[in-house]
Amino acid sequence: MQSLKIWEDKIKDKRRNTDFRDFLKSVSSWFQIMFYKNDGLISRFPESQKIKNIVEVNTYNQKYGDWVNGIEYDFSQNFFENFKKVFVNIPKMATIKYGNNENCDYTDTTFWASNSYLSICIGEKAENILYSALAYINVKNVLNSVHITLNSENIYFCFQVSRSFNIFYSKNIANSSNIWFSSNLIGCSECIFCDDLENQKYCIENKVYEKEEYFKLKKEILKQKEKFINFYKKYPKISKNLSSENCIWQGVSFSENIENGYIIERISNWRNVSFSDGNPLSSNIYDCFDITHLDEGYGWMWCGQWSDNMYIGANASSSSHIYYSYFMWNCSFCLGCIWLKNKSFCILNKEYSKEEWYELANKIFASMEKDWILWDFFPWELNPFYFNDTMAYLIDDSFTKEEVGKEGFMWRDEKIKVDIPEGAEIVYSTPPARSSLPPQSRGTKGGVLSDYQGFDENGNWKINPEILKKVIIDNDGNYYKIVPMEYDFLMKYGLPLPEIHWLERIKMGF
Repeated sequence: MQSLKIWEDKIKDKRRNTDFRDFLKSVSSWFQIMFYKNDGLISRFPESQKIKNIVEVNTYNQKYGDWVNGIEYDFSQNFFENFKKVFVNIPKMATIKYGNNENCDYTDTTFWASNSYLSICIGEKAENILYSALAYINVKNVLNSVHITLNSENIYFCFQVSRSFNIFYSKNIANSSNIWFSSNLIGCSECIFCDDLENQKYCIENKVYEKEEYFKLKKEILKQKEKFINFYKKYPKISKNLSSENCIWQGVSFSENIENGYIIERISNWRNVSFSDGNPLSSNIYDCFDITHLDEGYGWMWCGQWSDNMYIGANASSSSHIYYSYFMWNCSFCLGCIWLKNKSFCILNKEYSKEEWYELANKIFASMEKDWILWDFFPWELNPFYFNDTMAYLIDDSFTKEEVGKEGFMWRDEKIKVDIPEGAEIVYSTPPARSSLPPQSRGTKGGVLSDYQGFDENGNWKINPEILKKVIIDNDGNYYKIVPMEYDFLMKYGLPLPEIHWLERIKMGF
């Protein structure tokens, strides 16, 4: 055990000093935000030579259970060459699912969620989640949003919301309710066009109104449906740090001693961390993305459900002492493993006795230090995702195709596509310049979105349910549809039909 601590300390020392941009490029680029068709399945993985043998989740569980056979370690090759053989050849779930999920077939990294669609990293009693990412811990009715946590409900077009309900077109909101077109609020209610307020109510543009006057003005503002998206766009991209001390960068809430923190809450003593929640308070985390319930984490992408001592890897839950591994559930003391559940003392997916494991792991770590790769994240040429479809690019879009392509990353150039049923009518999000449309969309007779929504003779907002039968094309040539869950939410809260593809809606918060 003492020799293991030596290698852990060496990894810690290196990861504590990683450049933030390098952290984004290496770690955050393993968090994809798109779905693809791969071998006939909806998959988190695009088609490429980097990933083979995609298997549907239920088929995978029935065939492989909690164990996929591994290989012997070959000391004639370095560690990552050994790991690549396991990573490339072992079958992989098309989408990742943990625990019991209901009606979540088209979601990814899903854990104890229900009734959700085209969303990524949702769970711990997440319900009715649509076109969103990072929504977890007792959240309900979340659409077109990113990082919605901790007992939040009825959230639309939002970015970083916790312990709040009825929040629309807003960002960086905590302990608040009935908020529209606002940012950086704590403990507020009934606020519109507000920024940087605490414990206020009945405010418009940071000015307090009498209750009756406020609701009169609110009614008039919410009639301007065509302006909603522009109202949202006008607020600054920067999220302020809320109730935090000694914290550098943005969107840090209820935390302390954070360097390079981006959209995090209830954390202490972290560096290079994004989209994470201590829940309660986690400590000693470096170079990590999307972390919940974790202590002692170094170079890890997505980890939850009370894990500790995680060193270099991605996608793990309820695990401890995991090194250079991918998708581990309730495992401990595993090195270079992939897609294991309920296992301990494994190397390259081969199981050893405790004594054998320590002896072999010590030799492997020593060889990794000799090769100067002990502290490195997975090689970039192993990354199976399009770089511009990952959180790394959303957080920092200064990365170029040429820059990351030289290092082995893939880049998506094609437009986003959906299956268009034969004979389906195409609806334009806004009246387009005809020459700008893809050839297959010209000459259709579906009209534009404004034909399907508006106020009736009694002043009530209505959306024609016929829109559910149409395919919509936005001004960038991306196709999307309106689904029943979305239609019902829009009608309930008097919201306009979205004019851009759902991926572009997610991007708007960054």
